[in-house]
Amino acid sequence: MGFTCIYIATAWLLLLTHVLLLIMVPSEANKKVPAVIVFGDSSVDSGNNNQIETVLKSNFRPYGRDFEGGHPTGRFCNGRVPPDFIAEAFGVKSAIPAYLDPAYSIEDFATGVCFASAGTGYDNATAGVLNVMPMWKELENYKEYQAKLRAYVGLEKANEIIKEALYLMSLGTNDFLENYYILPTRRFHFTVSQYQDFLLGIADNFVKELYTLGARKISITGLVPMGCLPLERATNIFGDHACNEEYNNVALGFNKKLDRLISKLNRNLPLLKVVSANAYDIVNDIITRPSAYGYEVVEKACCSTGTFEMSYLCSDKNPLTCPDANKYVFWDAFHPTEKTNRIVSNYLIPKLLANFR
Repeated sequence: MGFTCIYIATAWLLLLTHVLLLIMVPSEANKKVPAVIVFGDSSVDSGNNNQIETVLKSNFRPYGRDFEGGHPTGRFCNGRVPPDFIAEAFGVKSAIPAYLDPAYSIEDFATGVCFASAGTGYDNATAGVLNVMPMWKELENYKEYQAKLRAYVGLEKANEIIKEALYLMSLGTNDFLENYYILPTRRFHFTVSQYQDFLLGIADNFVKELYTLGARKISITGLVPMGCLPLERATNIFGDHACNEEYNNVALGFNKKLDRLISKLNRNLPLLKVVSANAYDIVNDIITRPSAYGYEVVEKACCSTGTFEMSYLCSDKNPLTCPDANKYVFWDAFHPTEKTNRIVSNYLIPKLLANFR
């Protein structure tokens, strides 16, 4: 009888251990990505522009009103942006801090850091439009971060974090909407197709530089239907304020070329894994079928009149700002709401987890 009880107890203990191991597998697997490191523009900037001399800022309400604590952070959103959701899905952290934010230190950055600058692009000339950080400066800040990380955790541990971290790149829209279609210089030198190739050449070199510095897991987000941003609808006077399909076609063409570049990088750099985080289809579906996602307004943004306002024009004092951003696809004339960011992130996360977990 005593041996039987011991046998049964042992069997239950083994079963319990097996169940616990199964429960623990996802969290242990997620630890294969110890940090999330972000480069790009306002789609992913978590507050770096707060610390530089530029008019393009969002460190005031109503920006951030739905962020934890209701505080503006410098994110161009009412709440969180995609890297925050992605980092959370990997079990890293729920919000990625901005590298230039003096409230954070290398202790915070060791598990995730954002180098992005709102208003930037692949093209250095794009960053010059609103005096924001060009990509080469984001890369210089990353190099500085590497030195701080090695001093903080030691060479071996730092190199492991650098190698296993997930690198997110999200930019390109500003190159067209703030630069190519607004200023004459690039249009004088490039056709649209040539300019796409020019930008992707810069992207190619940037990824190779990250690879040289130790990065092995990179996700690159292409362009969304930029012709459907509220600002582009508002200025499409002769098109009855519909989406600018010329801009959308440019985005589609860019994304196809980006996919080819990613395939080439994966072939030529065998230790590197690059994934295309193409959000065009999900954003287009949201815009085309907003009610299916619980939205009521897609043509205009939540902030102010919802047609052209962003940054300082998006004022907390404007009585026209909507009370419930969840009913809107866009937060300001250029950027999605937190709800849209969450939906897009949830669309991309399974692919990222499948490739990098």
